Amino acid sequence: MKGIILLNGEPYAGDIEKREGDIVLAADGALSWAKDKIEIDITAGDFDSLGYVPANSVVYPSEKNFTDGEIALDLLIERGCREIEIYGGGGRREDHFFGNMQLLYAAYLRGVKCVMKTAYSEIYCASGRVAFENKRGRTVSLAPVGLSAHIINSEGLKYPLHELTLSAGSCRGVSNIVEADSAFADCAEGVLFVFEIMPEGV
Repeated sequence: MKGIILLNGEPYAGDIEKREGDIVLAADGALSWAKDKIEIDITAGDFDSLGYVPANSVVYPSEKNFTDGEIALDLLIERGCREIEIYGGGGRREDHFFGNMQLLYAAYLRGVKCVMKTAYSEIYCASGRVAFENKRGRTVSLAPVGLSAHIINSEGLKYPLHELTLSAGSCRGVSNIVEADSAFADCAEGVLFVFEIMPEGV
């Protein structure tokens, strides 16, 4: 089962595919940009951004220890979603974007595949073999979650990554290019934030 989270950042301009059985959750102010774009199954949050509470919403107090994004992620995982897409997580406030990045790692820790799709990027967490299939020409950037991540080998990338430790405070791993139809990087220790850049946008 796939879950789709709509957040109150930069409205997503591309198409959002909803298949039968998928659950779509709009968090707070995301309803204002998404209500005419996709069928929404759940609305949740404190609704301080939206300014009113939609009927049949899951409501949380504004004074809380979790963001609306965290609440949305928990709700969808509790409902059985093992694959989650996040839209509207980029743009506007950079502190919220950083927080939304943490949702990717929170999902990873719970064994859930989660990707955030913004106007120009797809971002997710990964370890082990990170494969780039049929993505020749795409720019990809790798960054450690936490202090470091160790890459032992790569293939099909313009800048080879062999026995390389990506460390917090360094920009190594930024702006590599996929040069083969089947490329990969092997992360033996740690976890990566993976950025796949779409230069044309959505």
